[in-house]
Amino acid sequence: MFEKILYPTDFSDVSKKALDYIKKLKEAGTKQVILLHVIDEREVEHISHIPGIHVSTQELQGLKEEGAKEGIRAIEAELKESGLDVKVRIERGIPLTDILRVEEEEGVSAIVIGSHGRSCVEEMFLGSVSENVIRKSKKPVLVIRR
Repeated sequence: MFEKILYPTDFSDVSKKALDYIKKLKEAGTKQVILLHVIDEREVEHISHIPGIHVSTQELQGLKEEGAKEGIRAIEAELKESGLDVKVRIERGIPLTDILRVEEEEGVSAIVIGSHGRSCVEEMFLGSVSENVIRKSKKPVLVIRR
């Protein structure tokens, strides 16, 4: 039924909790997981312009990308260990836009996403990514609560 799952992660606790559900979906026919992390360009741009921060946007992007690769490796290994085929994508952009773009590009059957990201304060200002994915996705969305 859900052979190919898109799993966007921001490495938050609730995002990590979604792993258990994805592994259980294997029993229901899931074969492949598209593991996605989006480095939010808006956040990088904002941080690089904070007074007293002496790091360029490019350096900060690089640091974020290295951190993402490290976080993704552990998740990828866990999913592969459970017998799933995993494709990793690290994108730079706006999380909602890139999640919906990757949904389309990869032809996924469903999206599994955490209900809240790293920061509730961030969500109040930027809007909830998961809420907007639910509203705009063309595929079913399984939302994992805290």
